Parts: sequence; C-alpha cells; structure tokens
Amino acid sequence: MKAKDIMSTEVVTIKGTGTVAAAVAKMKKAGVRSLIVERRAPDDAYGIVTQRDVAYKVLAPGLDPATVKVHEIMSKPLVVVNPNLDVKYVARLMANMKLSRAPVIGDHRLLGVVSISDLVTKAM
Repeated sequence: MKAKDIMSTEVVTIKGTGTVAAAVAKMKKAGVRSLIVERRAPDDAYGIVTQRDVAYKVLAPGLDPATVKVHEIMSKPLVVVNPNLDVKYVARLMANMKLSRAPVIGDHRLLGVVSISDLVTKAM
C-alpha cells in the first residue's frame, strides 16, 4: 500500500494573505483542524496553519485574528510525502518527525494529505 492509496484528496487550502479569522472560519466549515497554505509561486513551498498555531500564536498573546495574516503564523516549509512512498515509510517518517499530517506532493503539486487517522483506519 502506498501514500496515494490512503491519502485524503479533499484538501482544504487558504492563501497566506488570508486572515487568521478567515482560516478559523474555513476550518470550522470544513470540519478540519488544519489548512494547507497555498504556494505563492510554482517553485515555492507549501505551508500549513493549524488550530494549535491559532491558539498559541494568536489567541494566547491576545492578538486580533481579524488582523493577523496566515503567513505570519504558518509553518513552512513542510515535510512532504511522495505519492508512491510505501505506507510503512510514511508512518516511520511521521513518527520520527512527530507529524500528525503530511501533504502528498507529486509532479510539483498538492495531491492530498496523509494523516495519522488515515494511517490507522486505511492502512490496517
């Protein structure tokens, strides 16, 4: 089994120029805990913004989510997975890097995301 066999293909994204308030609204509407931040150019890296980023980097210091931009709090660059990588190596990579999710990139574009939940429910 490969990463492409277990990845989620309905990935919710946001632009880095969007506000954190918009990101939270998008997460809530989609029922997800993170968003992949779109690249600014074809040779740029993808980023990610998570609920944890919002809590620790915006809410805890008392910043206004309506004025803070996603690019100010996102993580970038990301550890990414090749769609043809065997699931056991995906699991090992995620465990070693302490990741809960990893984007799947093929032909320089976002194909999906593999999460811990995908590994547990689809790879068993």
